[in-house]
Amino acid sequence: MNRVANHWKDYECIDAGNGEKLERWGNIILRRPDPAVIWPSETDADWQHAHAHYHRSKSGGGHWEYKKQFKDSWTITYKNLRFKVSPTGFKHTGLFPEQAANWDFMMDRIANEQREIRVLNLFAYSGGATMACAAAGASEVVHVDASKGMVAWAKENMILSHLEDRKIRFIVDDVLKFVAREKRRGRTYHAIIMDPPSYGRGPNGEVWKIEEQLYPLIQACLEILDDDPLFFLVNSYTTGFPPTALENLLHATIGKKYVNGVIDAGEIGLPITKSKTVLPCGIYGRWVKEE
Repeated sequence: MNRVANHWKDYECIDAGNGEKLERWGNIILRRPDPAVIWPSETDADWQHAHAHYHRSKSGGGHWEYKKQFKDSWTITYKNLRFKVSPTGFKHTGLFPEQAANWDFMMDRIANEQREIRVLNLFAYSGGATMACAAAGASEVVHVDASKGMVAWAKENMILSHLEDRKIRFIVDDVLKFVAREKRRGRTYHAIIMDPPSYGRGPNGEVWKIEEQLYPLIQACLEILDDDPLFFLVNSYTTGFPPTALENLLHATIGKKYVNGVIDAGEIGLPITKSKTVLPCGIYGRWVKEE
């Protein structure tokens, strides 16, 4: 099933075409490349209002062209959550707004549980899912990412969302090593979330390749999943990695161990205001305890 993040007020995908997307982040309009946008744009007028335009370099990387003055960072709100937004050196802004489709699912499931729920968020980035789970009432959220800078950003989002009183542990670590240590400690979680990159490096140079290490990571996570889990969610932006592959992987792992759940997978996306179509933004796969 495909899921669309259609409850935003502070974010909007205004238009998309010719390999780019035009987005409103609060009051700031950004123009960024997107490899999924293989169709033409029908109009050019709206695109001239961008505050900044990211140009990709043929040799790799790219740069921002600033057309209007605005602050280096600002905040946007999603329901009761607040996030810092700032254009970074590699076209990103510190937030993936399509993930709100997953946040809504997590918040709903956690809020409806009449028990303590411990959540592990791996490759946790700036903490959108971390804050969603904490705000929904999770008894503990453990946030793990290899980047010190992104963990610091997540801590800022915690303060912006007024969640300092919630039990959130921030860990800078390689996810495979962290999961192995949690197993030795005998710790378990009721919900596990992961958003693995196609390729990455841990804080000590550990190499991550999704096609080689996603299966071992999921298998390792089953060792620290509670006997009565709530959900297990995997998100991916890897090009050429279809939802069916993720669904099959979950059936071969968590589906064999926990038979009291439902597995589904699909695309996640953002509504495009101009064309009234959907911008594809990656895939998800999840196991969910039957209600």
